[in-house]
Amino acid sequence: MIKKIPLLVILVLFLSAFTIPSNVEKKADKVMEKFYETEAIRKETISISEADQEKIPSQFGDKNLFKVFVNNKFTGYGYIGNAPSKTATFDYLVLFDKQFIITKSKVLIYREEYGGEIGSKRWLQQFDGVPAGAKELRYNQEIIPISGATISVRNMTKAMNDLLESISILQKQNKL
Repeated sequence: MIKKIPLLVILVLFLSAFTIPSNVEKKADKVMEKFYETEAIRKETISISEADQEKIPSQFGDKNLFKVFVNNKFTGYGYIGNAPSKTATFDYLVLFDKQFIITKSKVLIYREEYGGEIGSKRWLQQFDGVPAGAKELRYNQEIIPISGATISVRNMTKAMNDLLESISILQKQNKL
């Protein structure tokens, strides 16, 4: 029985890493409606092969990387991710323009008692304007720390760096 539990935990974590819960997707849709100032938004999933997945640090799974269409006009891209906090995880959305420059980032669900300040609009704005392939963002340099949210700040910064690097790699290989 003891050997079955770790395998089950690994299986659950593996499957959850590739599936977006419906409440997270709904929150992301609401953020996009507000950002683009319309409900006429359509998402078109971008699939990344398993072989390409092995070459990049971010995981692109079930509907978490997509093209965004506003009023049936291609507007940019979106990504829904999940990153660890101190004892749980948090879900976030990143919107890009057509050139993969960040236009908006938003923490959708934060599951900790402390550290939720990373969800503040002011703190997240420091990612706006950063293009895929940009130099690595560094904690306490380009990214301002938040007292009481050190782990979440570091993990959000790592997640953004991984995402930007992954997109850059896929662009160089003409996969995006």
